Amino acid sequence: MPISKKTTTEKPAAARRGELLATAAEVFAEQGYSATTVRRIADEAGMLAGSLYYHFDSKESMLDEILSTFLGELWAGYDAVLAAGLGPRETVEALVSESFREIDRHRAAVAVYQKEARHLADHPRFAYLAESQEKFEALWVGTLERGVAERAFRADLDLRLTYRFLRDTVWVAASWYRPGGAHGAQEIARQYLSMVLDGIAVPD
Repeated sequence: MPISKKTTTEKPAAARRGELLATAAEVFAEQGYSATTVRRIADEAGMLAGSLYYHFDSKESMLDEILSTFLGELWAGYDAVLAAGLGPRETVEALVSESFREIDRHRAAVAVYQKEARHLADHPRFAYLAESQEKFEALWVGTLERGVAERAFRADLDLRLTYRFLRDTVWVAASWYRPGGAHGAQEIARQYLSMVLDGIAVPD
């Protein structure tokens, strides 16, 4: 069956759109959203600023798609972990591993999220950022509570402080992690989990 003209033209356009979003994410991560101009993104992409508007109607639209795509994939991974019915320690291990997979896939988007989410959350278009953060905290704290109840985790822990420690320990890696480095994302996740769950001191 012959391929329609629409099919043949959509693929390159979709691929180019993805390339432009990746470029924008890198620039936003490096310069900050407010300091980044459409012209700077276009320059990095090797095109005229006006040509960028063929793919996106605004810089804000680009940021929205970058963040919503990252969070959508992250929650798909987290939901799969929860559906697996693992014990609390295994759930924490799987959530951390999934987080590092997303850092590997969307390092720049994670860095942008880290820098921009707090002040963007007040913008109606980005209300989903605050909603995702609340859902994220409920997931982690709930898993820790279950671990304490099942005696997998210590009962003397401040669970919200523990959650913040886990969250920050994982996501700060986006500021230095580079794909193809000496350690892959899953090896770093394994090392993090060993330190967090077992400590760094030699056991007695």
